[in-house]
Amino acid sequence: MGLVTVEDRGAVRHVVLNRADKRNSFNSELVLAVGDALGEAANDTDVRVVIIRGEGPVFSAGMDIKELASLATTPERLREFRRSAIEAWNLAETMTKPTIAQIHGVCIGGAMELALACDLRVVTPDSRMSLPEVKLGLLPDVGGSSRLPAVVGLGIAKELILTGREFDGEEAGRIGFANRVVAADQLEAATTELADEIASNFATPVGLAKRVMDASARPALSTTLEMEVMAQEVSVAALAAAMRESTEQ
Repeated sequence: MGLVTVEDRGAVRHVVLNRADKRNSFNSELVLAVGDALGEAANDTDVRVVIIRGEGPVFSAGMDIKELASLATTPERLREFRRSAIEAWNLAETMTKPTIAQIHGVCIGGAMELALACDLRVVTPDSRMSLPEVKLGLLPDVGGSSRLPAVVGLGIAKELILTGREFDGEEAGRIGFANRVVAADQLEAATTELADEIASNFATPVGLAKRVMDASARPALSTTLEMEVMAQEVSVAALAAAMRESTEQ
């Protein structure tokens, strides 16, 4: 079985992260598999809505820290990894089909950035989300810094990113990150109900409305995504310098 499994339920396609033994953390292979699955969904005329969810006890623990650590010494490979993630995550936003993140357990870092690229989010009250990059000497650079302000507002986005703090599903509903907050045993049914409600409408105006609203909310997305990558490279260099200085003392 692959790192991503695909299931069609009528006009709704489920794209399932299937690296449960690693808490669905994203290594290069999983990133590429997600991109392939979303690309196929975007091009399949029978698909009207896409749900992204995680197999096992969590949605995703974010980027694979071991792989990121191995790439840290080679900036060109790290930039390539980021570019692959940005391209894959962008598909969730740019395809005309509405995308829904079905979140349970944890949704951290790069996984939360994937959820932000989706149009809608359904979460459980006890799910936990965060963009903790500043605690690691980094910043959210796969769309988090660009997309979170449009979803929850600039002030709340600054608080969440600059503190790196965790928030639960209940707070996610209050701040507008989550469209629906439902009990764990109702998560699949609630997400399916939302997807079916969208899929029952005319596909062309749904897709066009999605694009118009995204253009209105994030008119400079391509520019800010590149700014994220450039800012991350500065942060990585500063972190490396600080680490060298600490070892020399």
